[in-house]
Amino acid sequence: MANHNHEDLINSFQSFSKDEELLSKVIEFFPYPIQIYSPDGTSAMVNKAMLNEYHTQDANLVVGKYNIFTDPSIIKMGQLSKVKKAFKGETVFFKNIKVPLDYIKLRYGIVDMDLEAVFQDITLFPIFDNKRNVAYVAAFLMNREVYKSRDKIEKARMYIEKNWNEKFNLEEIASFVGLSRAHFAKLFKNHTGITPFEHYNNYRISKVKEKLIDTNLSIFQAFNECGMEYNGHYAKVFKELTGYSPSEYRKKME
Repeated sequence: MANHNHEDLINSFQSFSKDEELLSKVIEFFPYPIQIYSPDGTSAMVNKAMLNEYHTQDANLVVGKYNIFTDPSIIKMGQLSKVKKAFKGETVFFKNIKVPLDYIKLRYGIVDMDLEAVFQDITLFPIFDNKRNVAYVAAFLMNREVYKSRDKIEKARMYIEKNWNEKFNLEEIASFVGLSRAHFAKLFKNHTGITPFEHYNNYRISKVKEKLIDTNLSIFQAFNECGMEYNGHYAKVFKELTGYSPSEYRKKME
């Protein structure tokens, strides 16, 4: 959002400042995340869009408990002095800030967050009372880039299915989606309920099932064309996944 649009937004909020009830309603239903702070830096309100952003409905986890002046991520970035300018009546902008998701998980009590990384533009601006004193400070958050875990898992699934006839390599798949092997394996299981290797095996067995329909191929050939030897192990895997032995499945399809 361009700076002049930010200024229009700020002016609009300021025009409602004389009617706190109306201002509160505008903030609550505004389509972008907004957090409101008291002059001492304590969170006074978060809107629905802010709660939805982090998949929680409990504003009480933040309101009255979170203080922007003691936020360790802001202190670590060396931005506290700039933040305090908004509480002295200035409007300040932060460009392309990486959101500290680990800290937010703790703050909101989030167990499972479908986000890998978020980069935001943040505008902090004062809302004045009729005496031009700072009554509140609003933080308006605009996402620039959002990297979701679900997107990476879907990308990994497509990679596995595209390379189903190659030897399984967890390290290679994790590297393809930009994650460590352990983190990728955990995320994949969380999102799909099975491990990456189980998905790889399931997909290969689905290919064997297609081959078994072709009666010109022996069962041995059907497995072999899918990169598997027809032996006791894979016959057992096939039955576990389909409920039939390979020969029973072929007869069923006939």
